[in-house]
This record gives sequence, C-alpha cells and structure tokens, in this order.
Amino acid sequence: CAVRAAHVLSEIAKNEEMKKPCIEADLVLTLIPLLESTDQEMLLHAGRAIGRICYDNRDLQEELVKVGVIPSLVQILTDYAESEPLVHVALLALYNLADLDSAKEALSMTKVAEQLVKQLRRADSHERLEIVFEVLQALAENDALKVQLVDAGVPEVLSEILLRLRGSSQAEDTCIVKAASDLIVSLLLGDTWRGELKAAENNAKPTVLILARHENSQGQDSLNSEFASFVSITVFLTSLTCLVLPPSSDGNCLRMFQLGVIHQLLDLLEKHVQSGDTSVQQAALSALQNLAIPVVSKVQTLQEGVAERIEALLRSESPPVQFKLLGTLRMLADGQADAAEILGQDPVLLNRLMQWCGEGDHSSICGEANRLLASILHHNRSQEVVKAIQAAQGIKHLVSMTTSEQAAMQNEALNALAIASAIDLETLEESFKESQLVQSLHKLLRDDNTSLEVKYNSMSLLCRLFNSGDLRQEIEEDKIEDTLEQLCSHSNANVVKEAIRTLQVLRGE
Repeated sequence: CAVRAAHVLSEIAKNEEMKKPCIEADLVLTLIPLLESTDQEMLLHAGRAIGRICYDNRDLQEELVKVGVIPSLVQILTDYAESEPLVHVALLALYNLADLDSAKEALSMTKVAEQLVKQLRRADSHERLEIVFEVLQALAENDALKVQLVDAGVPEVLSEILLRLRGSSQAEDTCIVKAASDLIVSLLLGDTWRGELKAAENNAKPTVLILARHENSQGQDSLNSEFASFVSITVFLTSLTCLVLPPSSDGNCLRMFQLGVIHQLLDLLEKHVQSGDTSVQQAALSALQNLAIPVVSKVQTLQEGVAERIEALLRSESPPVQFKLLGTLRMLADGQADAAEILGQDPVLLNRLMQWCGEGDHSSICGEANRLLASILHHNRSQEVVKAIQAAQGIKHLVSMTTSEQAAMQNEALNALAIASAIDLETLEESFKESQLVQSLHKLLRDDNTSLEVKYNSMSLLCRLFNSGDLRQEIEEDKIEDTLEQLCSHSNANVVKEAIRTLQVLRGE
C-alpha cells in the first residue's frame, strides 16, 4: 500500500495545481523517511514525489536540507549506482538543491564526489553527462567541495571524456566538450591551490600524450574548434605540473615548446577574445603565465613573440581576463630587461595600464596593473622606458602605490622608483614633486606601523633623491633629517644602519 501511495503522489505532483495541497498537507515531511527504504520501487516513487512537489520552491528545498535529505540522496547513489531510474532521481534532486549554500555544506560532509566520478564514468548518454556536469558546476563553487572533486579525480575523468570526443563534429558532442572544458576551468582557477596542484599531478601524463597525438595527427594546422578549448585546459594543467613535479619540470616545459603550444595558445586567445569566451582565455593565460616562470622559458617565450601577441587581448573588457593578462605580462618582465624594455615602450600597453591603475571599481585589477608597472621599471635598464612611463603619467601611480595597505606592494613601488631614479632622475624630478613623493616617504618613516623593510627601502630611495637640488631642498624643508636621527635609535639594527648611511649622504660626509 505504501508503495502504491507513493506512486500515486508522484503522479499527482506532476500537476502544478496539486502541488499546493500536497505542501499544505505536509506530505513532503511524510515522504522523507521513505528514502531510507530498501525497496527500490518505494525509493523511486518517493524520490519522484518529493522532487516534483519541491521543484522551484526554495523554502521547501531549504527544509529538505534541514531534515537531512542530502545524506539519503548520496546513499541512493552509493547503494544503487547501477539502477538508472534511481540514479536519475537522485541526480535530479541534487541538481535542484545544489545551488543552496546549506546543501553544499551538507554535501561536503559526504562522499558525493566519489559517487559523481562513478556516474561520470558510467554515463552513456549526453543527457546523463549534462546533468552530472550541472551538479558538478554548482558544487565547484564551494571551496571544500572543489578540493574533494579534484581529489576524487573529476578533472582526470573529464580529460578522458574530452579525449574520447576529440574531433567530433556532432553538435551534442561539441556541447559536452564545451561544458567539460568550462568545468575544468572552474575547478582549477579558484583560490584552492591545493586543488590546482592535485589536478596538475593527475593530468600530467594524459595531457602530454594528448598533445603529442594531436601533433602527429594535425601537423602544424590550426586546432579545430572543439579541440581548441581542450588544449587550452590541458596546457594549463601541464604548465602547473611543470611547477609541482620538479624532477620532470624541465622536460615538460621543453615538450610544450616543441609541440608548438605557445602559438596554439596565442591562436586561441586571439580567436576567443573576439567570441567573448572568457573561460578559454583565462585557461590559456594561466598556461602562459606558468610556462613563463622558469628563466629558460622566459627567453623562449619572448623569442616566440608572446608579449606582442598577448596585447591583442588588451581590448578585453572581462575583469578576470584582464587580471590574468596583467599577471602574465608581469611574469614575463620579471628578471628580463629585454622584456621590460619591450613592454615599457609600448604606447598602447602603457595607455591601457594607466586606465587600469586608476580603476576604482576593480581593486584587484588596479593592484595588478600597478604591480606590472613597477615590475617594468624594476627590471628595466633603459632611459627610454623611464621617459615613456613618465610621459604616460605613470609615476604618480607608483608614488601612490608606496602608500598601499600591503607592504609587498609598497616595497615593489619603492624599489622600482629607486632604480628609475638611478637611471634618469632628471626626467622624473618634476613628477616626484607634483606627486609629493618626499612627503610620502617622510610619512612612512615616521609611522610606527610601517614595516621594517618599507622603512629601509624608503631611506634607500631618499639617497637617490639627494642627487636632485630641488628634491634635496624639499627633504631639508620637511625636516626629514630629524626623523632619520630618531631612527638611529631604532630597535632594528638594519634600520639603524640605513638611517646612519642616509644621514651621511644627506650631510655629504
């Protein structure tokens, strides 16, 4: 009788007009215990009835989570993994609940990741893959679940699916490839670095193998549209692997270059900046950024013309892409005078940088733009770059950066300004006066909350400024000498040593 009653309720709940009476009669709470049954038919009908009654009703869905429906659904997936009807009901229920924060928290306490991996491997239809993808995409928004999904091997299974569908021209396969690629990006581009490292390790071998197969089958031809998204993801995974698996890092990086990955990535970037596919852009930029970390890779990357081609992305209006673009360019400039000289004399880049440095709505982009500007000056050795950045009105942004709330950014700005002053102080003199650099440095030296390294670097920059008559006069008028004398009694030996040296330079001793 109970099975028949559950069946009748599941049929009644198909009718929108009958949902309200079912809710008012508290039938949902009556049905919940039936999910503990060992009768598969009972589970099927009870699950369908609950799903239909609660569909698109957030309050009821929250109530379901509170009364413990999540563990029951995961248990159904565990106990009846090969029962297509029951798996379908459980997945649909998870799909409807997965957007709730309470559901994500409850799921993080279960082994749902392992069960979803099993269903990914068993899925034999586009419909089943799509619903599992939808659930995974929602769960990937939660940091704890994201780590669990990566640990369970979700990216690896997705790579296998993508490899299986590689080259297919069917519309349904293309949709699956796109969804799987987006899902891998979601799993990798968050704040869970542990998840990124784990995914890189899991996907290292299949990635290199896939790229090698593609090279053999395609030659130097451009990538087809379906495989393009996949390559951007797999290269990102491999580039991360270059960082986390030291014994094979050099070989992996060299293999990427030998396979022509750099230009394939750039082709993807140029194509998808027009289509607006930001997930592919982010993945490709992450790959380039990580491949550019080793010094040997920086040289190779520059020779491949990456810096010039990346600038095609400057027209992108996507904040995540802009952030990745800035990070990639900063990585290229790091330790490379040639790269800094190329970037520092590009009028289009400098113009865009000035816009980003003054970006109030996106503080992360503003910060990264300032860091790139500082990196260019720090690693540059050319007077022409100093003049170009001065002409673009970039100095005021770096002076402002010295007052950042983050000590790391303050030090980057101070070091960059010191190097630029050593190269061409005469060109910078007027900008320093207009932006009140001397006064800013004095404030840093007087502030007890200023970090020791910032105080040290502030004094090092002051020593450079003494070579300008006008700036020396400002330093004397602002009575910085008195502050330096006080710092000679500081508790830190390095600060004391630099304060004494700075006073000696000021006094001409």
